[in-house]
Amino acid sequence: MANRQKILILGGGFGGIKTALELSEHPLFNVTLVSDQKTFRYYPQLYRIATGGRRDASQIPLAEIFADKNVDIVYDSVQTLDRQAGIVAGASGQKYNFDILVIALGVVTNFFGIKGLDKYAYGIKTVEESRRLRDHLHKLLIEKQKPDINYVVIGGGPTGVELAGALPDYIRHIMKRHNLADRPIHVDLVEAEKRLLPRMPKSYSRAVTKRLRQLGIKLHLGETVKAETADKLMVTDLSIKSHTVVWTAGVTNHPFLADNNFSLSDHGRAVVDTYLQADVNIYIIGDNADTPYSGMAQTALYDGKFVAENLKRQVENKQPQGYKPKKPIYVMPIGPGWAALLWDRVHIYGFLGWMVRSAADFMAYREFEPWRQATKRWQASLETEETCPVCVAKRPL
Repeated sequence: MANRQKILILGGGFGGIKTALELSEHPLFNVTLVSDQKTFRYYPQLYRIATGGRRDASQIPLAEIFADKNVDIVYDSVQTLDRQAGIVAGASGQKYNFDILVIALGVVTNFFGIKGLDKYAYGIKTVEESRRLRDHLHKLLIEKQKPDINYVVIGGGPTGVELAGALPDYIRHIMKRHNLADRPIHVDLVEAEKRLLPRMPKSYSRAVTKRLRQLGIKLHLGETVKAETADKLMVTDLSIKSHTVVWTAGVTNHPFLADNNFSLSDHGRAVVDTYLQADVNIYIIGDNADTPYSGMAQTALYDGKFVAENLKRQVENKQPQGYKPKKPIYVMPIGPGWAALLWDRVHIYGFLGWMVRSAADFMAYREFEPWRQATKRWQASLETEETCPVCVAKRPL
């Protein structure tokens, strides 16, 4: 069909995939999605891979998501944008034409120039990083026959809080599998702000802080990381001995935005109008856009649906709708069978919160897959997966 519009979507995360799915069946669009990864990362489950969770719960092949959809998938890393010609160039040398461009590239890790972090710190922003941390936890326990002096998590946001809460139980689990003597486990959480979850209400932050302390987590609040060496982390007023430091604190906007002269806010995110446009026929969504709840998976999904709906309205000669930010629901699991839920003014803590989080995971999988596949994916989120031969041989306990 000669008059079909070419929709080019950059990024295979929550926002990019949702936009592509919403547009895939429309007869007036040719949809191409460019991603530098062959799988979609389900970030809320990545900390679980580091603590014994199944890989299938945190990644879905893009080819599976779009198996029966009218979407062309291209695996490439994008570099430059020619606005006038309507072309994006990739690292492969390929050029991608568009009539409409949707940018949903997400964020990248930022160590803020802190000496040693890039060399010594572990991360959990990819499946590979999470598995590397998990393997390190096993290896260290096997070699030393005892826990590390301290396990240190840097960052008091949702990811850091979730990981810190899960570590003590998982380390005890490994020790039991390897018949190691029971010893105290020291997990430290370092946060530069004066309280955890500084973007959340104080009452929510207090409840999460109390829960972490109940789990034995030592909190270093208002402490700035200065440097890391092979065996210690230096913060404002002390050094913490550790061979296991995990960086969850720093991210920055994808460099594609700055490299291609988009207007950025003080937060480093792209400035967009009421239709999430940064330029004529160029939309920016999710983590890349300077909107009130940017950085949340729910926001990226909402943005993807919003832009897709307006593009449909546009080709149907209907008036586009203005963007109205949607306040997300926050649900953070902290240790086994416990989660903190914040839904507007509703606060729920404990097992009921954990049940809501489990249901939320299922609904997130349903955003991308049919009921049957989503159910299998959700079941995987409740199961464990180990590569350590000893732990595999002794499964289940």
